[in-house]
Amino acid sequence: MTDIESPAPRRKPPLLTGIAVLIALAILISLGTWQVERLHWKEGLLADIAERRAAAPVPLADIEAMAAQNGDIEYRTVTATGRYINNKERHFFATWRGQTGYYIYTPLQLADGRYLFVNRGFVPYENKEPEMRMQGELTGQQTVTGLARAKLPGKPSWLVPDNDVAKNIFYWKDLDVMASSVDLDRTSVVPFFVDADSTPNPAGFPIGGVTQVDLPNDHLQYAVTWYGLAVVLAVVAAISWFRRKSAAQ
Repeated sequence: MTDIESPAPRRKPPLLTGIAVLIALAILISLGTWQVERLHWKEGLLADIAERRAAAPVPLADIEAMAAQNGDIEYRTVTATGRYINNKERHFFATWRGQTGYYIYTPLQLADGRYLFVNRGFVPYENKEPEMRMQGELTGQQTVTGLARAKLPGKPSWLVPDNDVAKNIFYWKDLDVMASSVDLDRTSVVPFFVDADSTPNPAGFPIGGVTQVDLPNDHLQYAVTWYGLAVVLAVVAAISWFRRKSAAQ
């Protein structure tokens, strides 16, 4: 009985392999280029934010006019004058320099009767209630300088807990609910927030100047990764081609 040799495994035609390699290279290079473009965009955005934060404050009316035209008001310095309505403050769960507590959002009643919610700053967990920091409950006319912060269009993510309005604990900044929960008509509330600057408050609380610019900039790392994979693929393909050519000779 003669042995029947099993057929050798078929190899992909060199042309198809080459096309597949070229397509993969094109994809990797395009991804790397896209990350470079994103890097330039992010660097420009961060520079713009830094410039806004360092600019001289403008009147609240200027920011309102910009917001009405759908302009970008984020992190623009602004000043406003009014009277804090301390018994209507809202508490946003937060951490500040490793400590758990709350940002205190207090409506500032303006001269025209409207309200501007001001993030006055951070208080530790044990100072959540106003009676634990009475010296910081400012009365009379006050002028606040800070950064404009846009109203969120909705809950940032399903991972964020729902706001506990009954306990006055907010996990995301829902301006409309903050207003309605203290019986303020949304039409009488300025449609954005202001984060107060670091001007010291009596007794130290709330601690102002808590605005954090959290914009990760990992695009250079991603670009290097995609370009690196493209180089590796090109080297592997070249080695394979030379081996195939040598074997054919």
